[in-house]
Amino acid sequence: MPNSKIYLTVPYAEKDAAKALGAKWDAAQKKWYAPAGANLSNFTKWQSEAPSNATKSSKTKTQGSTNKILLGAVTHAKDKEFIAYSGDQPPWA
Repeated sequence: MPNSKIYLTVPYAEKDAAKALGAKWDAAQKKWYAPAGANLSNFTKWQSEAPSNATKSSKTKTQGSTNKILLGAVTHAKDKEFIAYSGDQPPWA
């Protein structure tokens, strides 16, 4: 399979590093890949799904430590003139 692509899980912050090592962007799949004949040892850190999940969980932990996200909770705006609405019917109509 000389024409096969090995898709990589490259975080956006590391795209330039992957590109410098020879990774290519597949616009149709919206993923980076190691082209056929490339030295795969250069891309080992991006060959599994684990780094992507670790990045997402670390972002969640960071956000959770600074901002508490409560689903289904009623909150009150600090600005007394703030009017929240569902988006179906604006309150000023």
